[in-house]
Amino acid sequence: MSQFPLKPVDQAFLRQDLMGTNVENSYSGARSFMRRKFSRDLTGVDAVVTGIPFDCAVSNRPGTRFGPEAIRRASSQLAWGPIWPWGFDPFETLAVTDYGDCAIDFARPALFEETVRTHMAPIVDSGAFALALGGDHYVTYPLLQAQAAKHGPLALVHFDAHRDVEQSDERRQDHGEMFRYAIEDGLIDPTRSVQIGIRSCYEGEESYGMTILQADQVHEMSAAEVAQAVKNAVGDAKAYLSFDIDCLDPAFAPGTGTPVPGGLSSHQGLSILRKLEGIHLVAADIVEVSPPYDHAEITALVAATIGTEILCLKAAAQRA
Repeated sequence: MSQFPLKPVDQAFLRQDLMGTNVENSYSGARSFMRRKFSRDLTGVDAVVTGIPFDCAVSNRPGTRFGPEAIRRASSQLAWGPIWPWGFDPFETLAVTDYGDCAIDFARPALFEETVRTHMAPIVDSGAFALALGGDHYVTYPLLQAQAAKHGPLALVHFDAHRDVEQSDERRQDHGEMFRYAIEDGLIDPTRSVQIGIRSCYEGEESYGMTILQADQVHEMSAAEVAQAVKNAVGDAKAYLSFDIDCLDPAFAPGTGTPVPGGLSSHQGLSILRKLEGIHLVAADIVEVSPPYDHAEITALVAATIGTEILCLKAAAQRA
């Protein structure tokens, strides 16, 4: 439960118990995700948050390397105990730590995938749920490699304006191609996968057997109907959830590199997430938050909220 009076600042370093919420002023103290303890000790940990600050694969506006820091900072506005509308504090159920960021050498992009896989290996081996904060969307490719090495082909639950299965003559580090690579490599099962909010298609793109819910379809459906379509596609498969923040309309998430008008509202996106209870999520990411193009932290704040909702989904499953 939330505790008053306020605890000393910097609970991200000073707290001993991994469970519960110790309230700090939102404007001070070390900014871990939701004030969780910074730690690489995975003993007894149920879920891990980690940053992948990379934007060398972006096709338009760079800046997502600053995304993890911005999401952590914004999350301090949410770290006050029970989460609406769940009515519980997920950190009373889950032991969650902030693992810090993956150390990426910007001058050696060819090493990026191996670097991420190495960073993720102890987290995946521990069995903890992994929530990664991007970074441009290409970060999902090595994250999927790390998870599929343990779990086999995963169902993909993909919120985005773009399908990210573009064609090219050779493999490139491109945040618009990596799900084609993931299908070709057997990292995801396209017949169990669903893409939500799509509104930017290219000639020659194939469906690969995935369920595609275009943005105009989603606008005409209730959150429960969208969630049921996702569940129908995923079934009982282990799933990876990837939320590109540009799935949301730029009115709600301007801080991104490839904004596309006509997207979901923050209310729609969050409502759909809340109704995904029952899906067997093994990992997730939130990507494409670009703080240089944000206003009043609204993109970072909705991203932090999405991350908290995902942890609430895991907590609800464990409580059940």
